[in-house]
Amino acid sequence: MKITHFVFALAAISLTACSTTNRTHHSSARTAPETVLVTYYVQSGKEAEFQAVLSRAWQIYRTEHLVYAKPHIIVRDIEGGDKVRFVEIFTWVNHAAPEHASDSVKTIWKQEHSLCEARNGHSDIEGGEAKILTGRSHTMRWP
Repeated sequence: MKITHFVFALAAISLTACSTTNRTHHSSARTAPETVLVTYYVQSGKEAEFQAVLSRAWQIYRTEHLVYAKPHIIVRDIEGGDKVRFVEIFTWVNHAAPEHASDSVKTIWKQEHSLCEARNGHSDIEGGEAKILTGRSHTMRWP
């Protein structure tokens, strides 16, 4: 009788361990940082306003502890001779951060969308996960 109880107990522990491992793996993937590259196709004449909104968005992200301070890169580019686009690279603290955005974040995202336009087969704002391939972090020192 004791052997039967032992076998059932061992089976229950084994099933629980497998179940916990799967949840932990899924959970750790959700809590891992996520570096993203976002392209903004800004409407003509709205570049300065957009840049101010993008700056406010970054302040909100940092205040709400949604992103890491580094990397944070913003590049301004001209396409088609006169059309401006911005490309931003940054890292969310985890994959779930943008999915659970606060009202202040959702409001700033609406402002960003209002200043951008679909162009050349692209949505007004496009983005996704990206990997940084620099190999190691670099510290810049100014003379």
